[in-house]
Amino acid sequence: MTARLPVFPLATVLFPGLVLPLHIFEERYRALVRHLVALPDGAPREFGVVAIRSGWEVAAGVGQDMSGTGEVTLHEVGCTAELRQVTELEDGGFDIVTVGRRRFRLGDVDRNSAPYLTAEVQWLPEPDGPDETADLLAARVIAVFRQYLGLIQAEAGQLTEQLPEDPTVLSHLVAATAALTVTDRQRLLAIDGTAARLRAELHLLNREAALLRQVRAVPVPLAELASPPPAPN
Repeated sequence: MTARLPVFPLATVLFPGLVLPLHIFEERYRALVRHLVALPDGAPREFGVVAIRSGWEVAAGVGQDMSGTGEVTLHEVGCTAELRQVTELEDGGFDIVTVGRRRFRLGDVDRNSAPYLTAEVQWLPEPDGPDETADLLAARVIAVFRQYLGLIQAEAGQLTEQLPEDPTVLSHLVAATAALTVTDRQRLLAIDGTAARLRAELHLLNREAALLRQVRAVPVPLAELASPPPAPN
């Protein structure tokens, strides 16, 4: 089954069930929010979030929208963001809160018929029943994820109590919250089966935990490394 969606390129990967706040300041995406708000009651207020593979547009960070006019190359798999809360600002922009809803594969992209990108998308399958293999893998992922959290933050014990038991929900949460690259997250989003996603996460978590034990430090984001030192007093 296919549909046509507005598309929002971002330098991040959205997963089903995860919250994504956005500050909308660029006019084309203001138009997108106005379009969604104007839809009749009961109509799905959602747009597609797709991670940027390459291009001149770069995000100022998670929680901010895109600016610039350069061409971008998008990844093939994205996730819809359902509009949950809208706050209109005095300058005409918006602060919005969205929640990831369903995965899709990107088809034909239209750059001309609307101020923002639209695209034909194909919905990707989601689990619809119990999966014994996924249940077993989920228990292993929870154990390894707890160890991983213990290496990166002192408050890990407070967070692990809140880990979901549902294997699919767990797979999306781990993919979104572990300190992975956009490329790693994109690969996880593109995996159709929960068991296969959990298996891939076990490999990634073990890899990251081994690196953390070796260097005894949390990796510093490249943006911080590139920041100038503070001015002397």
